[in-house]
Amino acid sequence: RDCPVFDICKSYFVVCYSYNKTKQNKQTMYNFPSTVRQHVMLVYMSEGVMSTFIPHQGVFPVSFVHLKEVIIEKRGNEEVVVSAEMPLVKEVTTTLREWGSIWKQLFVANKEVRVKQIQRLMWELMEWRSQLLSGTLPSDEFKELKQKVTSKIDYGNKILELDQVVRDENGNILDPERASVISLFRAHEEATAKINERIKEEQSNIQTDHSGISARIQSSPTHSLYVFVRNFVCRIGEDSELFMSLYDPIKQTIISENYLVRWGDKGFPKEIDMLNNLKVVFTDLGNKDLSREKIYLICQIVRLGRMDLKEANNKKFTQGLRRPFGVAVMDITDIMKGKTECDEEKQHFIPFFPYVPFLFSCKTTTSTLVVAENDFLHTLLNKVTASRGDSGGQGLWVTMKALVGDIVQIRKEYPHLVDRSTVVARKLGFPEIIMPGDVRNDIYLTLQGGDFDKYNKTTQKNVEVIMLVCDEEGKVIQNSICLGAGDKAVSEYRSVIYYQIKQPRWMETFKVAVPLEEMHKIHLRFMFRHRSSQESKDKSEKNFAMAFVRLMKDDGTVLQDGLHDLVVFKGDSKRMEDVNCYLSLPSTRHHHGEPHKGAGLGRSSSSVSGSGGLSVSSRDSFSISTLVCSTKLTQNVGLLGLLKWRTRPELLRENLEKLRNIDGEEVVKFLQDTLDALFNIMMEHSQSDDYDILVFDALIYIIGLIADRKFQHFNTVLEAYIKQHFSATLAYKKLMSVLKRYLDVSSRGEQLCHSFRKNCLELLNNILEVLSRDNVGDTSKHIQDIVASLLRIINGTVIMMGREHSRVVACMTAILSQMDDHHYATYIETFTGTSDLVDFLMESFLLFKDLIGKQVVYPSDWMAMIMVQNRVFLRAINTYANTMNQKFLTNDDFEVQLWNNYFHLAVAFITQESLQLQHFSPTKRNKILAKYGDMRRLIGFAIRDIWYKLGSHKIRFIPEMVGPILEMTLIPEEELRRATIPIFFDMIICEHAHCGNFHKFENEIILKLDHEVEGGGGDERYMQLLETILLDCSAEKPTLRAQVQHFVSLVKGLLIRLLDYRAVMSDDSRNNRMSCTVNLLVSLTLLDTGSQYLHKLRDLHLEGENYTEAAYTLLLHSRLLKWSDEMCSPQFEFVGSQTQRQLKETLYDTIIDYFDKGKMWEEAITLCKELAEQYENEIFDYELLSKRLFYENIMKILRPKPDYFAVGYYGQGYPPFLRNKVFIHRGKEYERREDFQNQLMSQFPSSVRLNITTMPGDEIKNSPLQFLLFILLKFYTHPDSPVRKGPVDPNNEFASMWIERTTFTTVYKLPGILRWFETTLSPLENAIETMESTNEKIRTMINQYQADWSLPINPLSMLLNGIVDPAVMGGFAKYEKAFFTEEYTQQHPEDRDKLLWLKDLIAWQTPLLGGGIFLHGKRVTDDLRPFHDRMEECFKQLKKKVEKEYGVRELVRNGRAAEKRHEMLSRVIILFKPKLSSTCCSNFCLSLQPDLDERKSTRPRSMLHSFRQSIISTSSLQGSECMTPTKLHPDR
Repeated sequence: RDCPVFDICKSYFVVCYSYNKTKQNKQTMYNFPSTVRQHVMLVYMSEGVMSTFIPHQGVFPVSFVHLKEVIIEKRGNEEVVVSAEMPLVKEVTTTLREWGSIWKQLFVANKEVRVKQIQRLMWELMEWRSQLLSGTLPSDEFKELKQKVTSKIDYGNKILELDQVVRDENGNILDPERASVISLFRAHEEATAKINERIKEEQSNIQTDHSGISARIQSSPTHSLYVFVRNFVCRIGEDSELFMSLYDPIKQTIISENYLVRWGDKGFPKEIDMLNNLKVVFTDLGNKDLSREKIYLICQIVRLGRMDLKEANNKKFTQGLRRPFGVAVMDITDIMKGKTECDEEKQHFIPFFPYVPFLFSCKTTTSTLVVAENDFLHTLLNKVTASRGDSGGQGLWVTMKALVGDIVQIRKEYPHLVDRSTVVARKLGFPEIIMPGDVRNDIYLTLQGGDFDKYNKTTQKNVEVIMLVCDEEGKVIQNSICLGAGDKAVSEYRSVIYYQIKQPRWMETFKVAVPLEEMHKIHLRFMFRHRSSQESKDKSEKNFAMAFVRLMKDDGTVLQDGLHDLVVFKGDSKRMEDVNCYLSLPSTRHHHGEPHKGAGLGRSSSSVSGSGGLSVSSRDSFSISTLVCSTKLTQNVGLLGLLKWRTRPELLRENLEKLRNIDGEEVVKFLQDTLDALFNIMMEHSQSDDYDILVFDALIYIIGLIADRKFQHFNTVLEAYIKQHFSATLAYKKLMSVLKRYLDVSSRGEQLCHSFRKNCLELLNNILEVLSRDNVGDTSKHIQDIVASLLRIINGTVIMMGREHSRVVACMTAILSQMDDHHYATYIETFTGTSDLVDFLMESFLLFKDLIGKQVVYPSDWMAMIMVQNRVFLRAINTYANTMNQKFLTNDDFEVQLWNNYFHLAVAFITQESLQLQHFSPTKRNKILAKYGDMRRLIGFAIRDIWYKLGSHKIRFIPEMVGPILEMTLIPEEELRRATIPIFFDMIICEHAHCGNFHKFENEIILKLDHEVEGGGGDERYMQLLETILLDCSAEKPTLRAQVQHFVSLVKGLLIRLLDYRAVMSDDSRNNRMSCTVNLLVSLTLLDTGSQYLHKLRDLHLEGENYTEAAYTLLLHSRLLKWSDEMCSPQFEFVGSQTQRQLKETLYDTIIDYFDKGKMWEEAITLCKELAEQYENEIFDYELLSKRLFYENIMKILRPKPDYFAVGYYGQGYPPFLRNKVFIHRGKEYERREDFQNQLMSQFPSSVRLNITTMPGDEIKNSPLQFLLFILLKFYTHPDSPVRKGPVDPNNEFASMWIERTTFTTVYKLPGILRWFETTLSPLENAIETMESTNEKIRTMINQYQADWSLPINPLSMLLNGIVDPAVMGGFAKYEKAFFTEEYTQQHPEDRDKLLWLKDLIAWQTPLLGGGIFLHGKRVTDDLRPFHDRMEECFKQLKKKVEKEYGVRELVRNGRAAEKRHEMLSRVIILFKPKLSSTCCSNFCLSLQPDLDERKSTRPRSMLHSFRQSIISTSSLQGSECMTPTKLHPDR
């Protein structure tokens, strides 16, 4: 406010400060929470500090703030701030950030080659970005740099497998919002082709093909060469003409027009204004021209003056003769192909070699090159290029530069080089692409050569050819001849004169340009004259012969390209200039044995009828070659008839049918005129359909031509015609009619040429492209017609052709994208019956689902095209859903399959890979959200709304829709999850109301959850949301609360195991993967669900050569099968197995083999016996009874006993399935303790080994570190520790030696499906241990208080009151509810002895409490007497209840202590420990562990019991005054 130096309404700033919250204090950063480069809006500035706008509230120093120019765009009601930086700079910045993060990942992954490659690309982009930001580049360099930058970005994105960037013709990113679907599709195709070419170039060391053309040049279809003639140094002494052109020495052809420079005898240009301005652009060159093996820049010099330079320069000698003087040649192949960088300031010297008259020619030396003037052009050029001789400093000084683009483009991009004064020399012939509007009517004529007899002369003639352009009356057409670009047109052409040469070969090319409307009247007349060096003789010389040729034939076609051998006529010079004397005569001879159609004459002819006094000279010959470059004149009769169809309408049908037989090159040259003619034919016959199919077929033929690789560069022409010249927009009605007919045939599966069908679709795409433009008026009615007639046919075509035909899918998407709500509504109403509409909707849903599901329509990097298609499909899906809501929601009209298809489509849409933003980089995610939003939320909310609208019909979709809805809810999008998870509770309510339970829903979600989580779905946040939302919903339904809570608990437990399993599958530790697999099997209580994990566990065991464990694992699978001929379930099928018997036999064979390798022959014998019983009694296959039974192995092979290790994993640093748990490991044969410890420590290199033998405390368990505890165990012997108590008898150590014994119990038997198992207690065992611990605590405290009367009474008071309090009831009230029930007894008959022991412990607690209360009464103070009285009253109630339920126990004095002590010990040993050994597992655990006891195996049993460190002291009450418990009455 105090110093407002910025316009705060328009300013935008970036904070640039590396803020570290942990190191910076409030004074330095003013509590500002921004990160580096975070954008903030300015609110105000005061005293060097700025305040930020909401949402970031705070202040920050001005010195860290940088001003940015921005553009504020209105998007609806929102204002979007967009940086005003150059779009290309922003793209480079974004690209560098994205590549930078990937580059780091590649570095971490040690991909050295790719790291260096990306690093090089990034350095180049950063350098170019600096150049772009400098703003100092001229427009041509900027354009070139822009092309390099975009090419580099596209190439880098491709090799990094990032999304393809589509661009317009200017290299800017194409905005999908403003481009039609067809344009976007074609842009993707073009971009893909360019990038593939670029990759080929990189892979072949900057060479895309054998021509070595650089990518920058090859990316454009048109090229140019800029040449600036700086100086011409030559000693001539006369005026001269310099003819510069491009030349192909391999094909011996001139490529371009001549650039003519008239040079004066003083060493300057004839026009002094042209000094330092002799610039020319050779243009219209294509990629084919650049692919030529060699390209020369040649300069032919012709002097104008005397016959011989040695003659005196006076009037005596003839002046103005055109005489050959020399040639200059330079190989410019590397410059044209971009292999050599050329600077327009660098001057090149082209040496000049003069002609020497043939009469005076001498031998070539090593220092001097002699070029005879009668040498053929190609011969002399070869001499010059092969020569190393000295030119004497004579030659041309030029600068040159290869330019990309046509003349319009290079004038725009290189204005400092090419301006309006720069001469343009076009290619001889058409460019590779003839753009609409490029009207041309040029005829290039080359004087090839002649053969002239000397007749009555003593020497050969000095022949000069004079050519005139005349009309049918003989009148000369003025200024119709152009000798070269940059020169004025002339009316007469005079050739170069070769001195006394019988067979001159001129090879001179010039251009004839006449008005199109005069072409049919024009002919060329050639006059031949002998020129003398003496002026007096020369004046008397007359034309001694003539020849002519018409430019147009009688059939209206233009003169054919190629060589023409003209008839040479002799006669009176006056008659030779009279058209009436020669115009009716034949003008050409037979060429190569093929007579010209029309006037032709054999070489032997000497006279012609009606010659008008002229005769054919049989001893003279003359040949020319022509090249017609006309967009209005054709050399094909059929094409001409089509273009001028109005003159002969009766031949229209014939000409349309002939179009297919015309050479494609001729058709594409006249593309615009041909298309105009075809559309005019259609429009002028709008009242009939006589020619509709023929015109349509012609259009399809043309589209097919352009689609051909040979003419693919004409695609640009077609697109330009559609955008700029196509005017018959109403022709689409007729085209639609024919197109519908053809596509209808195709969709029905009838035979239709593949290319024809493809071209039909291309035509439809072109029509849609036209209708999508803004400048064609209202197209709503036209779109409606297309939708009504073609939409369903296109759908059928997509279904029939398949997803691989992306062009068809793009066409369908284009139609849908151009439909508005009115189009949809109108089209829906066209269905007369309900069944037709249902068929259409179901067809559309299935089609969309197929296209979305596998995402193979377009390449995966076509993200823009995929997202546009998704947006179009989403709108169509929602529109169709609204239709279903209106028409198919009532009971009478409800279509279950239709709604089912909708739900499956919607879920397929929401779960498709291209919409899973969590998998994308932040850059890509932000781009998608900015342009398209999160489409998952839109469709997800729509699914939710429609589900709740189904009402009573919901039950029809349970449980079928449980899986799809689950898949949708697993998407990691918070709002979507919160919106869709309640659908589960609604399903529970529906099924419960209908069936009284929700078992179908429960079973289905458990089955599907396994598959979805393994596939990557779900996380801890999902588990929390699922639990919270379902429990919150159940709170409103008290009748369902308990069942839902049980369901949530079940699903939560399964989710924990599944997430652990998924997380550890990428772990390097095989042991961890095995543990998680087993944990998951425990949660999947139905083993048929978990069979896949059994085989995964088996594979892990085989990797570690744990054959015994692999056998036990497969044994679990075999127990699920029967010895029957029933067919296997799909999840159980193996290759070659059909019945359960076959599969079980296969599994047994494998298991026996594994047991054999693991030396567990007792188990193998048991299985062999079972197989033998089947072979003998069931299938009677006695040959298979010969299986060995391994008894010999048992007797003779040494089988060492493995060691067992208890391993504790303590600390929060371990994964949940290991954290603070103890496992018993079965060691391998001869495995030492040190080896086992080192192997386990290597899996957890950061762990700390604990050197203790007891369980650690909470401090270690809650530590963030990892701790390992190792204890060596003995099989079938306890890990005993000697303990000394009381006085030691030195003569008898056994009198005072006590034994502390720890017993571990595992969840499953060892060996088993793992080499290790977790230690555990069953709930009943835990209750027993808890009661023992409580009783021991009471007894210990009584002993302490009896021994020391000074102890405070409070601990004893709290202990006793906590037990006798009515709310606790001795601590066993919950045990009664859990275990002392009829249901538990029936389900766990094996726990009978343990139940008795628990009751006995409860009964013995009463006398212990009595003793404690008696002691408390003696010690209590008066102020605590009321408390004691209440506690004593509570004890009486407790005692009464316990003695009634569990019997009476009494304490006896120490005199009987020893006897009762032995009684109690025997009870512990007999009732408790043996039974724990045989029932160490729960029911579920027993189902998971194969019950080998039933098979009476003779193998040693390894049964380890754990986790309950019950310390039984054989004389624990010795020396105590407390009484020992004894039982007086039997249990009740």
